[in-house]
Amino acid sequence: MEYLDFELPIKELEDQLDKCQIIGLESDVDVTNTCKQIEKKLEETKRKIYKNLTAWQRVQLSRHPNRPYTLEHITTLTKGTFLELFGDRNFKDDKAMIGGLGQIDGQSFMLIGQQKGINTKMRQYRNFGMANPEGYRKALRLMKMAEKFGIPVVTFIDTPGAYPGLEAEERGQGEAIARNIFEMCRLKVPIICVIVGEGASGGALGIGVGDRVLMMENTWYSVISPESCSSILWKSWEYKEQAADALKLTSADMKKQKLVDDIIPEPLGGAHYDKETTFKTVEQYIMKAFNELKDLSTTELVSQRMDKYSKMGEYKE
Repeated sequence: MEYLDFELPIKELEDQLDKCQIIGLESDVDVTNTCKQIEKKLEETKRKIYKNLTAWQRVQLSRHPNRPYTLEHITTLTKGTFLELFGDRNFKDDKAMIGGLGQIDGQSFMLIGQQKGINTKMRQYRNFGMANPEGYRKALRLMKMAEKFGIPVVTFIDTPGAYPGLEAEERGQGEAIARNIFEMCRLKVPIICVIVGEGASGGALGIGVGDRVLMMENTWYSVISPESCSSILWKSWEYKEQAADALKLTSADMKKQKLVDDIIPEPLGGAHYDKETTFKTVEQYIMKAFNELKDLSTTELVSQRMDKYSKMGEYKE
Protein backbone atom coordinates (compact mmCIF):
# COMPACT_ATOMS: atom_id res chain seq x y z
CA MET A 1 0.00 0.00 0.00
CA GLU A 2 1.21 3.47 -0.88
CA TYR A 3 0.41 6.37 1.44
CA LEU A 4 -0.30 10.03 0.76
CA ASP A 5 1.31 12.72 2.90
CA PHE A 6 -1.75 13.22 5.12
CA GLU A 7 -2.00 9.43 5.63
CA LEU A 8 1.42 9.10 7.30
CA PRO A 9 -0.03 8.90 10.86
CA ILE A 10 -2.01 5.87 9.66
CA LYS A 11 1.12 4.29 8.18
CA GLU A 12 2.99 4.70 11.50
CA LEU A 13 0.21 2.98 13.45
CA GLU A 14 -0.10 0.15 10.90
CA ASP A 15 3.67 -0.40 11.10
CA GLN A 16 3.42 -0.54 14.90
CA LEU A 17 0.57 -3.06 14.65
CA ASP A 18 2.57 -5.26 12.27
CA LYS A 19 5.58 -5.24 14.60
CA CYS A 20 3.37 -6.04 17.58
CA GLN A 21 1.80 -9.01 15.78
CA ILE A 22 5.23 -10.31 14.71
CA ILE A 23 6.48 -10.16 18.31
CA GLY A 24 3.42 -12.16 19.39
CA LEU A 25 4.06 -14.82 16.75
CA GLU A 26 7.82 -15.14 17.33
CA SER A 27 7.83 -15.15 21.14
CA ASP A 28 5.80 -16.28 24.15
CA VAL A 29 4.88 -12.70 25.08
CA ASP A 30 1.12 -12.00 25.17
CA VAL A 31 0.62 -8.87 23.06
CA THR A 32 -3.16 -9.18 22.63
CA ASN A 33 -4.04 -6.12 24.71
CA THR A 34 -1.31 -3.99 23.11
CA CYS A 35 -2.49 -4.94 19.62
CA LYS A 36 -6.09 -4.11 20.54
CA GLN A 37 -5.04 -0.68 21.83
CA ILE A 38 -3.13 0.04 18.60
CA GLU A 39 -6.09 -1.18 16.50
CA LYS A 40 -8.44 1.10 18.43
CA LYS A 41 -6.13 4.07 17.99
CA LEU A 42 -5.71 3.23 14.30
CA GLU A 43 -9.49 3.19 13.77
CA GLU A 44 -9.89 6.52 15.59
CA THR A 45 -7.08 8.10 13.56
CA LYS A 46 -8.58 6.89 10.28
CA ARG A 47 -12.01 8.27 11.14
CA LYS A 48 -10.55 11.59 12.24
CA ILE A 49 -8.46 12.00 9.06
CA TYR A 50 -11.05 10.86 6.50
CA LYS A 51 -13.93 12.69 8.15
CA ASN A 52 -12.24 16.05 7.66
CA LEU A 53 -10.67 15.79 4.21
CA THR A 54 -10.01 19.02 2.34
CA ALA A 55 -10.86 19.43 -1.35
CA TRP A 56 -7.19 19.00 -2.27
CA GLN A 57 -6.89 15.81 -0.21
CA ARG A 58 -9.85 14.35 -2.09
CA VAL A 59 -8.11 15.24 -5.36
CA GLN A 60 -5.07 13.34 -4.10
CA LEU A 61 -7.22 10.32 -3.18
CA SER A 62 -8.81 10.33 -6.65
CA ARG A 63 -5.30 9.96 -8.09
CA HIS A 64 -4.12 7.31 -5.63
CA PRO A 65 -2.00 4.73 -7.49
CA ASN A 66 -3.80 1.83 -5.75
CA ARG A 67 -7.26 3.13 -6.66
CA PRO A 68 -9.23 0.86 -9.04
CA TYR A 69 -9.26 2.19 -12.60
CA THR A 70 -11.99 1.86 -15.23
CA LEU A 71 -10.91 -1.51 -16.65
CA GLU A 72 -10.82 -3.05 -13.18
CA HIS A 73 -14.33 -1.75 -12.50
CA ILE A 74 -15.62 -3.14 -15.80
CA THR A 75 -13.88 -6.52 -15.47
CA THR A 76 -15.16 -7.05 -11.93
CA LEU A 77 -18.70 -5.80 -12.53
CA THR A 78 -19.22 -7.88 -15.69
CA LYS A 79 -17.75 -11.07 -14.18
CA GLY A 80 -16.03 -12.27 -17.36
CA THR A 81 -18.76 -11.23 -19.83
CA PHE A 82 -17.00 -8.11 -21.14
CA LEU A 83 -16.27 -8.09 -24.87
CA GLU A 84 -14.05 -5.15 -25.81
CA LEU A 85 -14.65 -3.42 -29.14
CA PHE A 86 -12.00 -1.38 -30.96
CA GLY A 87 -11.51 1.49 -33.38
CA ASP A 88 -13.39 4.58 -34.55
CA ARG A 89 -13.64 3.33 -38.18
CA ASN A 90 -11.87 6.48 -39.29
CA PHE A 91 -8.32 6.86 -37.98
CA LYS A 92 -7.23 4.25 -35.40
CA ASP A 93 -7.97 2.65 -32.04
CA ASP A 94 -7.36 4.97 -29.07
CA LYS A 95 -6.01 2.99 -26.11
CA ALA A 96 -6.96 5.73 -23.62
CA MET A 97 -10.66 5.08 -24.33
CA ILE A 98 -12.00 1.57 -23.86
CA GLY A 99 -15.45 0.21 -24.58
CA GLY A 100 -17.47 -2.86 -25.27
CA LEU A 101 -20.43 -5.02 -24.31
CA GLY A 102 -20.91 -6.71 -20.96
CA GLN A 103 -23.50 -7.82 -18.44
CA ILE A 104 -24.02 -6.43 -14.96
CA ASP A 105 -26.39 -8.47 -12.79
CA GLY A 106 -27.76 -10.17 -15.93
CA GLN A 107 -28.48 -6.92 -17.79
CA SER A 108 -26.52 -6.09 -20.96
CA PHE A 109 -24.78 -2.70 -21.11
CA MET A 110 -22.47 -0.86 -23.48
CA LEU A 111 -19.58 0.03 -21.16
CA ILE A 112 -17.27 2.91 -22.08
CA GLY A 113 -14.55 4.70 -20.12
CA GLN A 114 -11.09 6.21 -19.89
CA GLN A 115 -8.25 3.94 -18.77
CA LYS A 116 -5.06 5.38 -17.24
CA GLY A 117 -2.86 2.33 -16.79
CA ILE A 118 -1.51 0.71 -13.63
CA ASN A 119 2.25 1.21 -14.12
CA THR A 120 4.60 3.45 -16.10
CA LYS A 121 4.62 1.27 -19.22
CA MET A 122 0.83 0.89 -19.24
CA ARG A 123 0.30 4.61 -18.56
CA GLN A 124 2.36 5.47 -21.62
CA TYR A 125 0.40 2.88 -23.63
CA ARG A 126 -2.89 4.39 -22.42
CA ASN A 127 -1.61 7.98 -22.80
CA PHE A 128 -2.32 8.57 -19.08
CA GLY A 129 -6.07 8.36 -19.74
CA MET A 130 -6.02 11.37 -22.09
CA ALA A 131 -8.04 10.45 -25.15
CA ASN A 132 -7.42 11.74 -28.68
CA PRO A 133 -10.32 12.66 -31.00
CA GLU A 134 -10.46 9.07 -32.27
CA GLY A 135 -11.15 7.98 -28.67
CA TYR A 136 -14.27 10.13 -28.47
CA ARG A 137 -15.32 9.04 -31.95
CA LYS A 138 -14.92 5.42 -30.91
CA ALA A 139 -17.06 6.11 -27.83
CA LEU A 140 -19.74 7.70 -30.01
CA ARG A 141 -19.66 4.79 -32.48
CA LEU A 142 -20.28 2.37 -29.60
CA MET A 143 -23.07 4.54 -28.18
CA LYS A 144 -24.78 4.65 -31.58
CA MET A 145 -24.42 0.86 -31.80
CA ALA A 146 -26.04 0.56 -28.35
CA GLU A 147 -28.87 2.83 -29.50
CA LYS A 148 -29.45 0.67 -32.59
CA PHE A 149 -29.89 -2.48 -30.50
CA GLY A 150 -31.63 -0.84 -27.51
CA ILE A 151 -28.78 -1.43 -25.06
CA PRO A 152 -28.30 1.04 -22.15
CA VAL A 153 -24.94 2.83 -21.86
CA VAL A 154 -22.69 3.12 -18.79
CA THR A 155 -19.66 5.41 -18.92
CA PHE A 156 -16.76 5.48 -16.44
CA ILE A 157 -15.03 8.86 -16.20
CA ASP A 158 -11.41 9.06 -15.05
CA THR A 159 -9.24 11.49 -16.99
CA PRO A 160 -6.97 14.50 -16.35
CA GLY A 161 -8.44 15.91 -19.58
CA ALA A 162 -8.53 15.24 -23.30
CA TYR A 163 -5.09 15.04 -24.94
CA PRO A 164 -3.96 18.63 -25.72
CA GLY A 165 -1.28 17.76 -28.30
CA LEU A 166 -0.93 19.37 -31.73
CA GLU A 167 -1.92 16.19 -33.56
CA ALA A 168 -5.11 15.93 -31.49
CA GLU A 169 -6.06 19.48 -32.43
CA GLU A 170 -5.29 18.76 -36.09
CA ARG A 171 -7.70 15.83 -36.04
CA GLY A 172 -10.48 17.91 -34.43
CA GLN A 173 -10.38 17.39 -30.67
CA GLY A 174 -12.88 20.16 -29.94
CA GLU A 175 -15.30 19.00 -32.63
CA ALA A 176 -15.14 15.39 -31.44
CA ILE A 177 -16.01 16.32 -27.84
CA ALA A 178 -18.75 18.76 -28.94
CA ARG A 179 -20.25 16.12 -31.24
CA ASN A 180 -20.34 13.59 -28.37
CA ILE A 181 -22.10 16.07 -26.07
CA PHE A 182 -24.63 16.87 -28.80
CA GLU A 183 -25.33 13.23 -29.64
CA MET A 184 -25.49 12.05 -26.01
CA CYS A 185 -28.17 14.66 -25.27
CA ARG A 186 -30.53 12.94 -27.72
CA LEU A 187 -29.42 9.29 -27.52
CA LYS A 188 -32.52 7.09 -27.31
CA VAL A 189 -31.30 4.68 -24.63
CA PRO A 190 -30.60 5.22 -20.90
CA ILE A 191 -27.15 6.68 -20.12
CA ILE A 192 -25.56 6.27 -16.69
CA CYS A 193 -22.27 8.11 -16.04
CA VAL A 194 -20.01 7.18 -13.13
CA ILE A 195 -17.07 9.38 -12.11
CA VAL A 196 -14.57 6.89 -10.64
CA GLY A 197 -11.48 9.14 -10.46
CA GLU A 198 -10.66 12.46 -12.03
CA GLY A 199 -13.35 14.29 -13.99
CA ALA A 200 -11.43 17.06 -15.68
CA SER A 201 -12.51 19.52 -18.32
CA GLY A 202 -13.98 18.61 -21.72
CA GLY A 203 -12.19 15.28 -21.55
CA ALA A 204 -14.73 14.19 -18.93
CA LEU A 205 -17.72 15.89 -20.59
CA GLY A 206 -17.06 14.00 -23.85
CA ILE A 207 -18.58 10.89 -22.24
CA GLY A 208 -20.28 12.64 -19.31
CA VAL A 209 -23.80 13.55 -20.48
CA GLY A 210 -26.29 11.16 -18.92
CA ASP A 211 -29.71 10.57 -17.43
CA ARG A 212 -27.99 9.78 -14.14
CA VAL A 213 -24.53 11.08 -13.26
CA LEU A 214 -23.05 9.31 -10.24
CA MET A 215 -19.93 10.49 -8.47
CA MET A 216 -17.80 8.40 -6.15
CA GLU A 217 -17.17 10.02 -2.78
CA ASN A 218 -13.45 10.76 -3.18
CA THR A 219 -13.44 12.01 -6.76
CA TRP A 220 -13.58 15.45 -8.35
CA TYR A 221 -15.34 17.05 -11.30
CA SER A 222 -14.29 20.44 -12.66
CA VAL A 223 -13.63 22.53 -15.74
CA ILE A 224 -9.95 22.68 -14.79
CA SER A 225 -7.50 20.94 -12.45
CA PRO A 226 -6.41 22.74 -9.25
CA GLU A 227 -2.80 22.90 -10.50
CA SER A 228 -3.75 24.49 -13.82
CA CYS A 229 -6.10 26.91 -12.10
CA SER A 230 -3.33 27.90 -9.69
CA SER A 231 -0.82 28.38 -12.52
CA ILE A 232 -3.24 30.67 -14.40
CA LEU A 233 -4.33 32.80 -11.43
CA TRP A 234 -1.10 32.87 -9.40
CA LYS A 235 1.52 31.87 -12.02
CA SER A 236 2.53 29.00 -9.73
CA TRP A 237 1.32 25.54 -8.67
CA GLU A 238 1.93 26.41 -5.01
CA TYR A 239 -1.66 27.60 -4.57
CA LYS A 240 -3.29 24.37 -5.78
CA GLU A 241 -4.91 23.72 -2.39
CA GLN A 242 -6.50 27.16 -2.38
CA ALA A 243 -7.61 26.65 -5.99
CA ALA A 244 -9.17 23.27 -5.11
CA ASP A 245 -11.29 24.90 -2.40
CA ALA A 246 -12.35 27.75 -4.69
CA LEU A 247 -13.32 25.44 -7.59
CA LYS A 248 -15.92 23.57 -5.47
CA LEU A 249 -14.99 20.33 -7.22
CA THR A 250 -15.78 17.67 -4.60
CA SER A 251 -18.70 15.25 -4.78
CA ALA A 252 -20.52 17.11 -1.99
CA ASP A 253 -20.12 20.42 -3.85
CA MET A 254 -21.33 18.88 -7.11
CA LYS A 255 -24.39 17.35 -5.44
CA LYS A 256 -25.20 20.65 -3.72
CA GLN A 257 -25.04 22.47 -7.07
CA LYS A 258 -27.24 19.72 -8.62
CA LEU A 259 -24.61 18.93 -11.24
CA VAL A 260 -24.54 15.24 -10.28
CA ASP A 261 -27.46 13.06 -9.21
CA ASP A 262 -25.96 10.91 -6.48
CA ILE A 263 -22.78 10.23 -4.49
CA ILE A 264 -21.48 6.66 -4.26
CA PRO A 265 -20.02 6.13 -0.75
CA GLU A 266 -16.54 4.64 -0.46
CA PRO A 267 -15.02 2.46 2.28
CA LEU A 268 -13.15 4.26 5.05
CA GLY A 269 -9.84 5.38 3.54
CA GLY A 270 -11.00 5.34 -0.07
CA ALA A 271 -11.99 2.87 -2.77
CA HIS A 272 -8.57 1.16 -2.76
CA TYR A 273 -8.84 0.08 0.90
CA ASP A 274 -11.69 -2.34 0.21
CA LYS A 275 -12.14 -2.92 -3.51
CA GLU A 276 -14.67 -5.73 -3.09
CA THR A 277 -17.06 -3.46 -1.17
CA THR A 278 -16.41 -0.63 -3.64
CA PHE A 279 -17.38 -2.74 -6.66
CA LYS A 280 -20.52 -4.04 -4.94
CA THR A 281 -21.60 -0.50 -4.07
CA VAL A 282 -20.95 0.77 -7.61
CA GLU A 283 -22.99 -2.13 -9.01
CA GLN A 284 -25.89 -1.36 -6.66
CA TYR A 285 -25.97 2.31 -7.69
CA ILE A 286 -25.74 1.50 -11.42
CA MET A 287 -28.61 -1.01 -11.20
CA LYS A 288 -30.68 1.37 -9.06
CA ALA A 289 -30.26 4.09 -11.71
CA PHE A 290 -31.07 1.66 -14.52
CA ASN A 291 -34.24 0.44 -12.78
CA GLU A 292 -35.40 4.05 -12.49
CA LEU A 293 -34.91 4.60 -16.23
CA LYS A 294 -35.74 1.29 -17.92
CA ASP A 295 -39.52 1.78 -18.10
CA LEU A 296 -39.38 5.30 -19.55
CA SER A 297 -40.35 5.73 -23.19
CA THR A 298 -37.78 7.13 -25.62
CA THR A 299 -39.62 10.47 -25.70
CA GLU A 300 -39.71 10.71 -21.88
CA LEU A 301 -36.07 9.68 -21.58
CA VAL A 302 -34.73 12.30 -23.99
CA SER A 303 -37.13 14.99 -22.73
CA GLN A 304 -36.09 14.50 -19.08
CA ARG A 305 -32.42 14.52 -20.06
CA MET A 306 -32.85 17.76 -22.01
CA ASP A 307 -34.74 19.39 -19.11
CA LYS A 308 -32.11 18.29 -16.64
CA TYR A 309 -29.26 19.95 -18.52
CA SER A 310 -31.29 23.03 -19.50
CA LYS A 311 -31.86 23.82 -15.82
CA MET A 312 -28.16 23.69 -14.91
CA GLY A 313 -26.73 27.12 -14.15
CA GLU A 314 -30.02 28.68 -13.12
CA TYR A 315 -30.00 30.56 -9.83
CA LYS A 316 -31.94 33.17 -7.89
CA GLU A 317 -30.38 36.09 -6.08
